[in-house]
Amino acid sequence: MTPSFQSRIRAMLYGIALGDALGAPVEKLSAAQIRARYGRVTSVMTRWHKMDLPPEQRNHRVRGDGIITDDTMMTLALMDIYADTGRHLDAWDMADGMVKQIAWTPRWVPELQREAMLIDRLFYPEKWIFQRHQLSNCDPRQGGIGNMVNCGAAMYIAPIGVANAANPRAAYDEAIAFAAGHQESYGLEAAGVTAAAVAAAFVPGKTIEGVVETVLGLAKDGTRDAIAEIADVANRLRGSGAEHAEICDAFHAAIAPFSVMGDDVNHMPEKVGRLTDAYRPSRLQAIEELPLALGFCLLNQGNFRTSIEDGINSGRDTDSIGVMAGAILGALHGEAVIDAADLAQLNSANRLDLMNSADAFAATASKIIAADRAAARAREEAFAQLNLA
Repeated sequence: MTPSFQSRIRAMLYGIALGDALGAPVEKLSAAQIRARYGRVTSVMTRWHKMDLPPEQRNHRVRGDGIITDDTMMTLALMDIYADTGRHLDAWDMADGMVKQIAWTPRWVPELQREAMLIDRLFYPEKWIFQRHQLSNCDPRQGGIGNMVNCGAAMYIAPIGVANAANPRAAYDEAIAFAAGHQESYGLEAAGVTAAAVAAAFVPGKTIEGVVETVLGLAKDGTRDAIAEIADVANRLRGSGAEHAEICDAFHAAIAPFSVMGDDVNHMPEKVGRLTDAYRPSRLQAIEELPLALGFCLLNQGNFRTSIEDGINSGRDTDSIGVMAGAILGALHGEAVIDAADLAQLNSANRLDLMNSADAFAATASKIIAADRAAARAREEAFAQLNLA
């Protein structure tokens, strides 16, 4: 039976939160470090590798046992912007709605274990939204210029794929228009392609192979090349019996020409003044997270849980890899992938009601899509009167 629109949104949001919570305790560890410390992470009830450090050495944050990070919180904020506007979005909504969401709307922040503004938790590239739009009062379309190029927009962009369900090109275009207020270069491109992947996953009967084929038809420059390279490796290794460590090595070798950081993802005093191509605009580079997420989805033929677990156990930006795989495969499969015990833990640990949030967003997105369909019918009537061939 084809999953309903609501069912797919429920699973998408669950997949985002699950991938986030699974990946958060091991974020920035390498695949080898995860294997040495944990073996293989398979449970949301995993202790954060920094949890035993003094609070000041972990920025007074807590993780593990199902706690989500900024990836999920920014996704929920974007859903709220749609609820407030009731329409498609562009960079002006980043300058207005997202600034209000991160800087002026208090909410429970699970990692801080207190009510706060979301900006108190965000990394500098996401704080940039406030800096550029409210403090610098830039042209909204230029908000992303000068930012650190990373996966920060792609990690929360999935709701745009929902608002353009089954229309990947429209999802790509809207994500680019909106996220231009946050990111530039391949960081912006990744947002467009991620939204397109989610929109493609809503097409009834679509497979993960079809999703990847669709995004390869839309992606540009280094982002397209990186996805194509990882897809080739995934297709070659699928069914080969290769161990996860071997697969990670192959994926990381394939992504290396497009992402120069490797396992060296921590920022520290020793890096001050070091020359690097990381995080700066380039037509040749790509973020790692989306190609890797798609690679693990392909490798596992779209298996929801295995793809997310393989992704977060591959190391580096583990939570965002998990979020992207969870969003795409959740939208693809619908709520049959939801584990009731994990859902309960995610809700409890984060003071959320994920299904209620998903259902509210489904209602909002349905109205937006209904307006699109009415506008399309009006255009067809106009074309008919123009006697177009």
